[in-house]
Amino acid sequence: MTAELIKGPDVAKQIRAEIAEEMEQIKKKTDKIPGLAVVILGDDPASHKYVNNKEKTSHKLGFYSEIHRLPDTTSQEELMKMVHRLNNDENIHGVLVQLPLPDHIKDEEVIHAISPEKDVDGFHPINIGNLLIGEECYIPCTPHGCIKMLEYINYDLKGKNAVVIGRSNIVGKPVALLLLERHATVTICHSRTADLPAVCREADVLIAAAGRAEMVKGDWIKPGAVVIDVGINFIDEKMVGDVEFESAEKVAGYISPVPGGVGPMTITMLMLNTLQAFKIKQGLQ
Repeated sequence: MTAELIKGPDVAKQIRAEIAEEMEQIKKKTDKIPGLAVVILGDDPASHKYVNNKEKTSHKLGFYSEIHRLPDTTSQEELMKMVHRLNNDENIHGVLVQLPLPDHIKDEEVIHAISPEKDVDGFHPINIGNLLIGEECYIPCTPHGCIKMLEYINYDLKGKNAVVIGRSNIVGKPVALLLLERHATVTICHSRTADLPAVCREADVLIAAAGRAEMVKGDWIKPGAVVIDVGINFIDEKMVGDVEFESAEKVAGYISPVPGGVGPMTITMLMLNTLQAFKIKQGLQ
């Protein structure tokens, strides 16, 4: 058996087409458009590539986009002033500060400073709290993208065993909440989980978000399971996921590749959140 691929670009293309169609309707109702502001500190090539892709996608969808590129010597106070200015900018509906930040910047203070109404990354405690209790919120983009990939293959999570490897605030915890909300039985694994391979073999759905290259082997996977690989790692300059793809695709029913899997979904869900923020502001939702 060879697993069917869940290709992120295909799923993202479908959602972006829906966003573009909605944008056409919005243009008939208002002369305003969604605005996204991204702040990035330093010269990390991967972060800049990611931010450039966000800008390109914004323009393609007809959004207004601002990129604020600041030196890594920017102080906490200067960054906070920038965030507060964007919070008060009527043309900006989504504010994102690209992580990771330089060591001298306190990430939590920056995340907390972004207005919850403009927190299109979905990291503010108010949005995370609303996610926990099932209220409307901006859902963190990568976890939301994982769920959209499952919806794309019409996978019904009710009663299924879902295993999440990783407990980060950015992916592991929120994706577990989203799975639980859809009536899966969820197990969250981490570095101290006893007999991790045995736990994974019980999973109907396995989401790998540990940040360890090719950690999950094919013999960890239940035959026919759905595997979503969130990992981005490099071995000899080759991008690989947290799942050993060659062995895993021989066992899984569906699998997302790396590259070409979850990556494109993250930016797409960011655009969806920005559109939602705009609609709320304009009274269209």
